[in-house]
Amino acid sequence: MSAVQASHLLIKHSGSRNPQSRRTGESTAGVSKAAAVAELEQWLAKIKGGEVSFADAARQRSDCSSYKNGGDLGPFGPGEMQKPFEDATYALQVGEVSGTVETDSGVHLIMRTA
Repeated sequence: MSAVQASHLLIKHSGSRNPQSRRTGESTAGVSKAAAVAELEQWLAKIKGGEVSFADAARQRSDCSSYKNGGDLGPFGPGEMQKPFEDATYALQVGEVSGTVETDSGVHLIMRTA
């Protein structure tokens, strides 16, 4: 497998391995996984409905420090990301957006960009 590139929107919750938003600096320990998934699905509907671009959604909401870059994680190869994230990214076509992907970091929407 060769390298891919993706952007993501991460919502952390109480079960995240580091439950602190890199965007706000606030704890996410009070956010249930179910609430995080429900919010992520609302963002997915806005993206698919054309209300907001993926990059703008990530800038507005992602708990990952990549929010500054519209969620862009840059290129990565096999073994560089958590397995569920890697598997989901490789399964996407360029330009396609995933459904909810769960990792130890939280819940993600992923858009493959290359």
